[in-house]
Amino acid sequence: MPAEASQTNPRIFVTDCEGPISKNDNAYELTSSFVPDGDSFFALVSKYDDVLADVVQKPGYKAGDTLRLILPFLKAYGATDKKIKEFSARNVLLVPGAKNTLTFVRKLLPSFIVSTSYEQYISALCTVTGFPFENTYCTRLNMDKYDISAEETKRLKGLGKEIVTLPMIEIPKNASSVSEFSRRDQETLERLDEIFWKEIPKMESGRLLVEVNPVGGSEKARAVKDIIKKMGCSLDRVMYVGDSITDAPALKLVRENGGLAVSFNGNSYSVRESEVAVLSGDTTVTSVLAEAFSRLGKEGTLRLVNEWSSSGLEKYCAVLELRERMVVLFSDGFPQVEQVNADNMERLMRESGVFRKTVRGEAIGKLG
Repeated sequence: MPAEASQTNPRIFVTDCEGPISKNDNAYELTSSFVPDGDSFFALVSKYDDVLADVVQKPGYKAGDTLRLILPFLKAYGATDKKIKEFSARNVLLVPGAKNTLTFVRKLLPSFIVSTSYEQYISALCTVTGFPFENTYCTRLNMDKYDISAEETKRLKGLGKEIVTLPMIEIPKNASSVSEFSRRDQETLERLDEIFWKEIPKMESGRLLVEVNPVGGSEKARAVKDIIKKMGCSLDRVMYVGDSITDAPALKLVRENGGLAVSFNGNSYSVRESEVAVLSGDTTVTSVLAEAFSRLGKEGTLRLVNEWSSSGLEKYCAVLELRERMVVLFSDGFPQVEQVNADNMERLMRESGVFRKTVRGEAIGKLG
């Protein structure tokens, strides 16, 4: 347990990794590298994940379980623990300012990363940033313990080729049932259900779907609860930064219990559950908000957000270096930072979704 746990009800900082800290979508990148037409394959499976988690609300399924659905196919195309680790280490791509932000915030507050990413990637990111791996929650993966036959490998490759021929799913706005989808998309969903919940479970690689538990959705909320228990603090002392559907339950948990929920270049799922929306190409904004939160708590940070300007920064940010860095970085105008409310939520969802793609790229930016 970190030394900070000895403090009485400390304020703490918790952040997702991919999006708020790095530009990567490691699972997407791995799939694109190992699986033929892997970008199309992953995009469809990711959309299927959104449907199962947000529309169907399949029992036992959570946002981010894409990371277990793709594993049989990664295995079939030769991915090993060593190869995943080496690939991840070669391809860590940080959001500008991220290393400085993690270093700065750790000096202010007990800090944690809660990520759906595989542990091989998070380990590589910790090496690059100097962040302690023991302060992370991520998806544990031992790919090498699974041994599949040549026949099964061939079958999985055939299913992978079939999946990339299926049409991309379009989720109707505010859909609450698959019956609201087009007939074409219903057929695609039916076929994916057969592949992932009937055919693969009969294979040796089907164990990956059962035994690997991605830290997404409800698991991220569970991680936050575990952190506050270890740290001896309450949820209203938590600042959580996220950007995707996998963060939505954690953001909601923190927001509903008086903590500060921040969407950083988030998609609609993230903005919907947050109180503050940040649109920025540099993480220095996160440093500013965390510094305010460490001294002034949630209400003081929201005052800064609602007076977001050079004068507001002078008023609420106590660190001269941060104020100066903001002025240099954003000489043409401060990045967009707004408190989310019923009147601006739809607009912020659109604007943040568009901006997210400029930071992380079109392919990754449109993933759930």
